Amino acid sequence: MAEQASGKAWSGRFRAAPSKLLEEFTSSVAVDHVLARHDILGSLAHLLVLQKAGLLTRAERRKLADGLLELRKILDEGKLSFDVKHEDVHLNLEAALIERVGPLGGKLHTGRSRNDQVALDERLWLREAILGLGEAIIALQRAIGETARAHPSLLMPGYTHLQVAQPTVLAHHLLAHHWRLQRDFERLVGAYPRVNVCPLGAGALAGSTFPLDRQFASDLLAFERPMENTQDAVSDRDFIAEVLFALSLLMVHLSSLSEELVLWSSSEFGFVKLPDELATGSSMMPQKRNPDLPELVRGRTGRVIADLQALLVTLKGLPLSYNRDLQEDKAPLFHGVATVHGALEALTALLPAVRFQPERMREAASRDFPTATDLAEELVRRGVPFREAHEAAGKLVLKAEQRGVPLEKLSVEELRAVAPQLGPETLRVLGVKEAVDRRLVFGGPAPMRIREGLGLAAKAVRENERTVVRLRRPFLTAERLLLKRVKE
Repeated sequence: MAEQASGKAWSGRFRAAPSKLLEEFTSSVAVDHVLARHDILGSLAHLLVLQKAGLLTRAERRKLADGLLELRKILDEGKLSFDVKHEDVHLNLEAALIERVGPLGGKLHTGRSRNDQVALDERLWLREAILGLGEAIIALQRAIGETARAHPSLLMPGYTHLQVAQPTVLAHHLLAHHWRLQRDFERLVGAYPRVNVCPLGAGALAGSTFPLDRQFASDLLAFERPMENTQDAVSDRDFIAEVLFALSLLMVHLSSLSEELVLWSSSEFGFVKLPDELATGSSMMPQKRNPDLPELVRGRTGRVIADLQALLVTLKGLPLSYNRDLQEDKAPLFHGVATVHGALEALTALLPAVRFQPERMREAASRDFPTATDLAEELVRRGVPFREAHEAAGKLVLKAEQRGVPLEKLSVEELRAVAPQLGPETLRVLGVKEAVDRRLVFGGPAPMRIREGLGLAAKAVRENERTVVRLRRPFLTAERLLLKRVKE
C-alpha cells in the first residue's frame, strides 16, 4: 500500500508523501521569508474578518491574535526559524502558530488561499519599499542640491556626443540630474495607487462561500479599495513589473551620473578627485585610485534591468488565474529594490565627498571653440539668416583652429574678412563666462537662472518629503489600530 501523505496543507487527496526532490524544488521559503512580518499583519486583519463573518468567537480571535503577536515578537528578535518542509513563509507561520495555540491555529486559513495571501503580502511589503526608495531618492537629490549650491558659478564644458559643445556651470549640470531623479520619484509614487489595492478575500480565485467582507479587510489594512475582480486579484503582478520598470530607469539615470564621475576622476579629465575613504587601489599598481563605487553602480544597472526582464518573461503567456510560475516574482523584486537602495546610498555618500578641480574644469570649458554658437547668434542679431551665420561661424572656427587661438583672439580684420557685419564689440561676447551669463532662457545656466533652478529643486524636494509622509501615515495608523483591535 502506498505511503500515507502527511504534514502538508494539501495532502488529503494524495496517497503518497512528496519526494525530497519535490519539496526542495518547490520550496520558496528561502526567498519569501522576507514577507513574514507582512504575512502576520495580513493574518491579524483576516482574524477580524473571520470574526465579523461569524466564523470565529471573540475568545478564539484573541487567542489566535496572541499567538500571531508572539510570532511577530520572535521574528523581530531574529529568532524565528523557517523550514523547507513547510514550503513557504505562509505555511511556516501557520505551523508555528499551531505549535503555540493548538488545532485552533488551523482555523486561520478559513476562507483564504495562499494565492490571495501572497498577493496581499507583496503589496504590503511594496508599499513600504516604495516609500523607503522615495526617501533614498530625496537624500540623493539633497546631496545634489548641496553640491550645486556650493558651486553655483564653476565653469565647465557642456557636452554632446562627449565632445565639447557649449559652456555651462557645474550647478546647471547637476540640476539636470536632480530633475531626472524627480521623474524617477514621481514614477514610483505614481505606481503607488496601483500597489495600494487589496486582494484579500479573493481566495484561490473565486472568493469563498463565507460572507467575508472584503471592504472591511481593505479598510483594516489602509488600502484604497478591494480589487474589483477576484481572479485578477490573485494573478495580477502588473504592479511589480511597473515598479521594476521605474527602478530600471532610475538605475539608468544613476549609471549615467556614475559614468560621469568615472570619467571626471580620470587623469584625462581631472575634474574631480575621489576621497580616500570612497576609492580603492590596485593590488599591483601602487599609484592607482580607482572609482570602484560608481563603477559598481554602473555595473549593477544591468542586474536591475534583468530583474524586470525576468519578471516579464515569467508573466508572458500565463493563463488566468494563479500559476506556480508566479512564485518566481519575488526574487527579482527583492533584488531590484535592494540593489537600487544600495546604489542610491552609495552615490549620496560619494557626491558631497568628491573634490572638484576648478582650474581643470574652467580650462576644459574654454577648449574647442565652445562659443561658436554665440558667434553665429551674434550674426543673426545683425540680420544674417541663421544658416548663413552658421557657415560664417564655421569658417571662423577653422581660421582660429589653424592659428591655434580661441575665437576671441581673432583680430577684427579676420572676423570682417569672413563676416563684414562683425566689429570690435563682437570679441567681448565670445568669452566663456560671458556666454554662460547671457544664456537667460528658463532652465539655462545664467546666474539668475541657476538661483531660480536651485529654488525650484529645493521646493520639489520639500514636496517629495510631504508626499512620503502623506502616503505613509494611513498604513502606520491602520497598523496601530489593527494591533489595538485584535487585542480587545
